[in-house]
Amino acid sequence: LKQVFNKDKTFRPKRKFEPGTQRFELHKRAQASLNSGVDLKAAVQLPSGEDQNDWVAVHVVDFFNRINLIYGTICEFCTERSCPVMSGGPKYEYRWQDDLKYKKPTALPAPQYMNLLMDWIEVQINNEDIFPTSVGKCKEE
Repeated sequence: LKQVFNKDKTFRPKRKFEPGTQRFELHKRAQASLNSGVDLKAAVQLPSGEDQNDWVAVHVVDFFNRINLIYGTICEFCTERSCPVMSGGPKYEYRWQDDLKYKKPTALPAPQYMNLLMDWIEVQINNEDIFPTSVGKCKEE
């Protein structure tokens, strides 16, 4: 378990929604529907009266957190030696390009690719212009 929470690994702590905000309430609603065995199509439908961008943002962050947890459990089994290529099976190889350090699509070992990808996603999620965190206070019921 120490490996999963090693700060040098790709795993990052969950991004949390601030209690009392609209997004926190949407997050609670999304979690409740996903954990209740409800039809997934119904679970992801925009609740009446809610902002679509807020609803999508909540699901993007939840998805990132879940992928982080899954990757955290398998990253010790995929080293640069055992996974020298980031691939999606024998027909697909993923190459990294970020227009900063990697100007052209570059083949990387899977762990390095995943670290860069997770860092990039985290930067996007933490960008207030893309995912503002202070959208509003939750409505009193």
